[in-house]
Amino acid sequence: MSETSATILAASPARPGEETFREFLRRGGAMLFDGAMGTMLYSKGVFLHRAFEWLNVERPALVREVHEAYVAAGAQALETNTFAANRFRLSPHGLAGRVEEINEAGVRIAREVAGSRAWVAGSIGPLGVRIEPFGAIAREEAREVFAQQAQALAAAGIDFFVVESFVHLPELEEAIRAIRQVSDLPVVAQLQVGPGGATREGVSAAEAAARLAAVDADVVGVNCSEALASLEALKKMRAATALPLSGQPNAGQPRDVDGRNIYLASPEYLVAWARRALRAGVRLLGGCCGTTPDHIRALSGVIAEPAPVLSSAQVALSRTRPPAAQPVPRREKSALARDLDAGRFVAGIEVSAPRGWVVDEIVAAARRLALRPGAFVSLAEGAPGARIPPIALAQLVRAAGAETLLHFPCRGRRLVRMQSELLGAYAMGAANLLVVTGDPLDPEAGAGPDLEVDSIGAVNLASRLNHGEDVGGNPIGKPTGFHVGVRLDPTSYDLERELSRFRWKVEAGAEFAVTSPIFEPEALASLLDRLPGPRVPVVAVLWPLSSALEAEFFEREMASVSVPGAIVERMRAAEKRGTEIEEGIAVARELAARVRPLVQGVLVAAPGGRTEAALAVLDAI
Repeated sequence: MSETSATILAASPARPGEETFREFLRRGGAMLFDGAMGTMLYSKGVFLHRAFEWLNVERPALVREVHEAYVAAGAQALETNTFAANRFRLSPHGLAGRVEEINEAGVRIAREVAGSRAWVAGSIGPLGVRIEPFGAIAREEAREVFAQQAQALAAAGIDFFVVESFVHLPELEEAIRAIRQVSDLPVVAQLQVGPGGATREGVSAAEAAARLAAVDADVVGVNCSEALASLEALKKMRAATALPLSGQPNAGQPRDVDGRNIYLASPEYLVAWARRALRAGVRLLGGCCGTTPDHIRALSGVIAEPAPVLSSAQVALSRTRPPAAQPVPRREKSALARDLDAGRFVAGIEVSAPRGWVVDEIVAAARRLALRPGAFVSLAEGAPGARIPPIALAQLVRAAGAETLLHFPCRGRRLVRMQSELLGAYAMGAANLLVVTGDPLDPEAGAGPDLEVDSIGAVNLASRLNHGEDVGGNPIGKPTGFHVGVRLDPTSYDLERELSRFRWKVEAGAEFAVTSPIFEPEALASLLDRLPGPRVPVVAVLWPLSSALEAEFFEREMASVSVPGAIVERMRAAEKRGTEIEEGIAVARELAARVRPLVQGVLVAAPGGRTEAALAVLDAI
């Protein structure tokens, strides 16, 4: 059909009391959702730290009051106050065991208000945790949690499901799969999008629509997004699917007013948006964050207007995706990768940037290491302060001729930021990565939740980039060639968990391991015997102690590093002689001789910038 041909949208209004929601979808016509629940509850004095869904049980009259206001404004479907009523998101409030009770109460309140005037939609939001491959939650566990909530909603008597506000498309797909395990009710599936109409992770709206249709969604759409971005995304969805479309934008961008997020878009602004959305083929309208009964009342007038003329043009979405890029062979990724791949023994020092910008001592050590075969410099993030970042230090070390291993901690980094930083690091020549979860940030520093993706998820991210794809599965062109290492702790208090996580890291794409500091070679040997196959090269970290006080600190306060009492006593004796530095180097040399037959390399730490001590240990290897 040509782009100029046209059809007329069925203008008959929704009839909640006379037909099922599925019958309405088959018949055609437009329908009006309600607006924001959280915005209204907040305006009524409910604090943000509360579990809003618990109000279904604790203060049902307050929830009922919001529903009644929306029905009076013309809403033809009420969403239950159950958006975050899943086990994961209720757990911090001590309510994980009350999922069924909260969801059933939410449906009961909405049903009492709706009567024959409106349908009741069971609201399901994201889990609030990352699922694999970028998070620790398995897809099977995610489906189980979604299914528990969906079962409770369906049993309580909803008319259809609304799964909404998802930023991670695979999680939304798992939510729909879970619903299909327990119910055949219609499903409205809605994503959040950003500028340009793509998801935060770069999945196009057209791609998302096709994938949601493939997992048996009945309606696809966009919510919890800025109006312009929503409309752009919905137009792209219309070109990719024949399924009905749903749009529930926010009431503009939030503004901070005296510490509160206030949405300032007027009802008239959403009316203009709604008319454009209807012309684009959207059938289900409503509002998300910041919308109120005033916005819904204004939108109800749009629903009653004569049906717009629609273009019937539809661009077919290609279902064939370009093949994944061929990863760079390991031996071609870096000199360190080539050495480990060939079975050659490697040795390096680990440094972190000192305060200020002068790094002459580190660069001098790098020049000396550049003359040694199989040598490298490991660059860690230092303590907070005025320090140059490791990626800048890596540039200086490489200019001195030495191979680098760049530490990449996950704390304080969002997934999309991690992706950009990794691409930038690779563009600047940092091929060797040591991916670590990282130490918790200072909770008083204002950083907020500091861990979205741990080391397993970050390895999966690097692996995707190595296959020429971003987090959304979109091609990036030429793939990266990261040589990815991970941490391995032989003295972990929970060795079973350590082994399990290490197996997941290797399955995700890790190619070598770097241990925590080794003071007990027997513990290292025992762990290596238990490593699951196939084995990857292991590099042991050695730490030249500088004082008896440092040895005592490891022994008593560092749960992840075990220092035998005999070594502590040696350092105490050296303290009395005034030879602590020399004794620390001697201990490290002895440990190096004992661990060398067990591993494929050693990495000598240079804490406090003590590169001479680290190089002295390497001289003995």
